[in-house]
Order: sequence, then structure tokens, then C-alpha cells
Amino acid sequence: MKKNVLIAGCGYVGAELASQLLATQTCHVWGLKRNPGNLPAGITPVRGDFSSTETLGKWPERIDYMIFSASANEHTEAGYRAVYITGLKNILSHLVREGYQPARVFFTSSTSVYHQCEGEWVNEASPTEPATFSGKIMLQAEDLLHDAPFPSTVVRFGGIYGPGRNRLIQLVKEGRGCYKSPVVYGNRIHRDDCAGIVAHLIQQAEKNNTVSPVYIGVDNNPESMHTLFHWLAKEIDIKLDDNYKTPARGNRRCSNHLIRQSGYTFKYPDYKAGYKEELRLC
Repeated sequence: MKKNVLIAGCGYVGAELASQLLATQTCHVWGLKRNPGNLPAGITPVRGDFSSTETLGKWPERIDYMIFSASANEHTEAGYRAVYITGLKNILSHLVREGYQPARVFFTSSTSVYHQCEGEWVNEASPTEPATFSGKIMLQAEDLLHDAPFPSTVVRFGGIYGPGRNRLIQLVKEGRGCYKSPVVYGNRIHRDDCAGIVAHLIQQAEKNNTVSPVYIGVDNNPESMHTLFHWLAKEIDIKLDDNYKTPARGNRRCSNHLIRQSGYTFKYPDYKAGYKEELRLC
């Protein structure tokens, strides 16, 4: 029997996840969005929003896996709370009220939950004491998920790039570099690997393999922003002016050891592999 998967917030990452799951021919996928008309072929659209439990649209009779992969409409505290606290609460409440029993609920979180900012290495067991409103709200959302009466997993993604999300490439094309010192590290992951990680964890759950409550989703190579900019500039054959502030980053190095240990193989294991593909396309 094919598994029923509902992706709440079936946008940039969620739509790619849906496509990957459909390609396995083992899943039916529903995509919950306010405007689901532009979903890839094969996804069953669910028109709804997260503002209340009464506006979530028509769900399938059975849900085997739920993925909450929403994004805030605006980078404000109110915008984050509306989606990641109110929205997630409503999704979880609806699951409980309607008697759904998903095998696991996934939440795509962020490495912003970490407070470390001096180039330290962090992993899933590292302390999380975020100072930013975004980090605090994401951590609260993680707690909401883990307090729900379902098996649950959070994936903390780093900076997501991919088709349509190439701000750094655009900065380099404009000749804008960044300071070499102090060193500021960034952690990246291609959109396809974001989706790939969640699809992989669903497969692990289906095999009754251990699925941890938290994973970090970044590629194999945290790198300084200065080094990244100059590698991109060399690929594009552009000279950079480094008299610009480094784009805002948390300045930590995130380890992806746990997800690799689970058997996941990255499509784009580092920024060079990922950005070479994006440079070819843009």
C-alpha cells in the first residue's frame, strides 16, 4: 500500500520533496498551500492556511507522514510566530482532533537555534540559547513538535540555495566581495539535499531503522564567506572588491555527521558541487 504524505507548506523545499517522494512510486503526496495551483504534477493540492484549525482544507482520510515545511511571509517576530507557533499548533491540534496517527511528523527548522558565533563546531547535542527572535521562535516550535503525541523529527537546515535562490552569485557578479578578517563561517545546503534528507528519513522510518529526534542539515564543508566569494569569482572570472561587510551569518560550523551516519549520501556534498550546477544554469 502506498503511504500518504501531507506536506504543510509545500513551497520551495516541500515541492521538491514531493517530487522526490512521487518518483519512488511508494507515496501519495498532498500539498497544503494557500495557493496550491502551481504545485508540480502528481501532487494532490490542498487549499488552506495555518491561521486556524478551521482553515486547513480537506485532508486525506489517512496520513502516514506529515511534514511541516512552511516559511514565514516576512522576517519579523510577528511573521515568524504566525507560521511557526500558531501555524504549527493548528496543524498538530488538527491531527489530534481528527484522530490521525502519523508514523512520524517532521519539521524543517533552522541552525539559527544555535547561539555560537565564534566559528565553533556544533552538532545536535550542542547547547541552543539563541539571542535572535528567529532562533528563539524556531526553538519554541521544535519544543511544540516534540511535546505532541506523535513520533517527531526536526531537521535544522543551514543556508538553503538552489534554483531561484542565488543571492551570493548575484553579489559576486556585481563585484561585491567581503572582508577577509575577521573570518565568518557559513553553512549551506542545496534545496535538493534538503528534500533528499527528509525523503531519506521517511525511508529509514519505513525500514524500522532508528530515526533521531534532531538532525543538522548542512553540506560537508562549512567555509568562510571570503573563501566562498573568491571561489565563485574565479569561476565567473570577476575581480572582487572586498571592502564590503560580510553578509549576515551565525559564524559557526555545523557538523552533518549524524545524517551521514544514517546512510544519507549528498547530491551536492559541498558548495563547489552545488554552485557549479547553479552557475551552469544561471
